[in-house]
Amino acid sequence: MKKPLVGAVLALLLTGAAAAPAMASAPRDAAPQAQAPAVRSAQGATSAATPAAVDFAGTVALSNCSGSLVRMPASQPGDPALVLSNGHCLETGFPAAGEVVLNQRSSRSFSLLNGSGAKVATLRADRIAYGTMTDTDVALYRLTKTYAQIQSQYGIGALTLDAAHPAQGTPITVVSGYWKRTYSCSVDGFVYRLKEGDWTWKDSVRYTSACDTIGGTSGSPVIDRTTGKVVAVNNTGNEDGRSCTVNNPCEVDENGTVTVRQGINYAQQTYTIVPCVGPGNVIDLHRAGCTLPKP
Repeated sequence: MKKPLVGAVLALLLTGAAAAPAMASAPRDAAPQAQAPAVRSAQGATSAATPAAVDFAGTVALSNCSGSLVRMPASQPGDPALVLSNGHCLETGFPAAGEVVLNQRSSRSFSLLNGSGAKVATLRADRIAYGTMTDTDVALYRLTKTYAQIQSQYGIGALTLDAAHPAQGTPITVVSGYWKRTYSCSVDGFVYRLKEGDWTWKDSVRYTSACDTIGGTSGSPVIDRTTGKVVAVNNTGNEDGRSCTVNNPCEVDENGTVTVRQGINYAQQTYTIVPCVGPGNVIDLHRAGCTLPKP
């Protein structure tokens, strides 16, 4: 995973560094803070040409990854709120290829951030609503509070998932609640199949080189700077130039041709989540248009 914690976790275990999110390929979630490169703040990354202000409001920090408080376009204020991160960031470990975690008990906590990146609350989950590393690398947690309660108590609204496929060239910002840092670049293109270790993801977002994300940024929302909506979730990158290994994903096209892009990072699109969430923010994998993997 580009920002999965697998490689980071192994490195942390060997070096004794703070725990990082586990991930299957290039996520480097638990990298020591001293190694984190300086990055412009989300606000500083915006410009007159990008009307949607991007800051840290609504992002969260996990123990080993980043994430965000999210809503579907049709979510209601009284619905239980959802947190989006990576499947490789689940506290239960990396899901195996083909595995789907659905409606599983959880008591995981999340640090909710305001626009300047300051922690304003601790949110808690009661369920892993959905999680997988098959076809995509996503996790959705159901919280014990509703959107209305969070807005009323902490003044923070949820980020909205875009229901449409992003376009090549879209200006984006990756916002890491773990590091309280942002990375701004553009969508360079889309990868037919992105393979990392035992996992394969479909139609992945490839960033331009300016988004040089590091470990701990796994699960960060990828925000379209024009609309302010979430279009993807940051998950991996090729660290060492190797091919198709953990922390070194490779691109595979329709003809089976393999391409390795060392130093380039990737994300998984999130528009595919929207059709799978029904009234009350209930995950329903049998809804019309839902293509997420099923158990």
